[in-house]
Amino acid sequence: MIAWTIYITFAGAVLLLFLPRVFARWIALTVALAGLALGLAAFFSSEADLVHFTTIVRVPWIPALGMNYHLAIDGVSLTMVLVTGISAVSTVLFSFDVDERPNEFFFWLLLVVGGSYGVFLSADLFLLFLFYELVIVPKYFLIAIFGSTNKEYGAMKLTLYSFFGGALVFIGILAAYVTAGSLDLNQLAQFQFSPQIQTWAFPVLFLGFAVLAGIWPLHTWAPTGHAAAPTAGSMLLAGIVMKLGAYGALRVAMNLFPQGFRLWHNWIAILAVIGILYAAAVALRQRDLKFVIGYSSVSHMGFVLLGLATANALGVSGAVLQMFSHGVIAALLFAVAGRMIYRRTHTRQLDQLSMLHLDRALPFAAFTFVVACAASIGIPGFSGFAAEITILIGAWKSFPLAVWVTGIGMVLVAAFTLRALVKSFFSGVRMQQGRVAVDPDWNEPPATTLPEKCGACLLMFATLAVGLYPKLLLDRIQPAVEAMHFLK
Repeated sequence: MIAWTIYITFAGAVLLLFLPRVFARWIALTVALAGLALGLAAFFSSEADLVHFTTIVRVPWIPALGMNYHLAIDGVSLTMVLVTGISAVSTVLFSFDVDERPNEFFFWLLLVVGGSYGVFLSADLFLLFLFYELVIVPKYFLIAIFGSTNKEYGAMKLTLYSFFGGALVFIGILAAYVTAGSLDLNQLAQFQFSPQIQTWAFPVLFLGFAVLAGIWPLHTWAPTGHAAAPTAGSMLLAGIVMKLGAYGALRVAMNLFPQGFRLWHNWIAILAVIGILYAAAVALRQRDLKFVIGYSSVSHMGFVLLGLATANALGVSGAVLQMFSHGVIAALLFAVAGRMIYRRTHTRQLDQLSMLHLDRALPFAAFTFVVACAASIGIPGFSGFAAEITILIGAWKSFPLAVWVTGIGMVLVAAFTLRALVKSFFSGVRMQQGRVAVDPDWNEPPATTLPEKCGACLLMFATLAVGLYPKLLLDRIQPAVEAMHFLK
């Protein structure tokens, strides 16, 4: 049944091209809810084997080249499917009042979601690459058509970086296929690649995927892309798309080339720590709220890469948990910045926002941003804390010094997050309660709408549920991680 997340999403995208615009938002919401429902059904099912990467669909595709339409699932991929469903539903809800070309908007949105489902469920290496590249095109059009600040530049920069990473991934895939003669991920994980192949193929493949995960110094597409994208685009980039890179690095590069991973994992840890510190320091100096959150995403994805570099089950499990956590929290932060604030004030500049005192004008938005910031900082009780503490415990076993240095980054994260929170909502001249100073050319509702509240509540519930009971995810993630080849 979980395979239907792909089919329903793509079918919904095609349907949008033929129906009147009045149905666009409802079709998108129905499709997103269906995907989330299928993910939840699989998540709570007692029948699925989530320890091993278990085949759910296998059909010959191009037999002459050994390519199959092969889907599989384990605890790691199921967690990614779940966060994709949550992000998709919340993104549609926050885009519910899109009036400009809604059919086209939701068409591109659902293509990103459907391609992401495909990546997380693919067990054929070429099929995974096909879905991975498929996500790039709708990303470009979402930003270039519906974006705002330097949208053409942001869209093109993101696309060029993505294609550069994709080219490296393709080289790594060719090396694996030519050497092993198979594209089946389970078979490739059992194949003994020579040390010479692994020495160069692993960094090429890992770096190709890590570009999309925002690895330093190839991270600059992320803040620019986030700032240029519409709210839905930013939520999808942070909530889903950046996870594609981290997932590919884990599922493909690390699992297929374990000796290469052990040779290079120290360098991955170094780049991860630099990314955490650098992005946090830069975020502290930003004046645009979306750029603050954009650099925050790069910093938090550094924790994912650090967890992967630990080469132990606890650290890698924490990395997967952080993928889920960051996907939810970053989507919530961008939703507040883009829809709740920007659409009503027509500004993202912190200095200007500090004069509006929006806590009185937009109380629900203020409450939501407080929750999102607390989760982002890593306050106990939220998913951010559960994920980061798991990563740091795993990192302590492999890189004790990195944990001490990362502590500085965590202080910087708290500093720029609190700065953004105070300037956005809790400083400046008080305004009359319930009123917002909007651009006179804009006719926006002053109060937060019901779809926005529903989307925010879904994301807040997700980060709280996992933060209060991380065992819910870790019981599915850790056995799957322990079964992976690179830990054996």
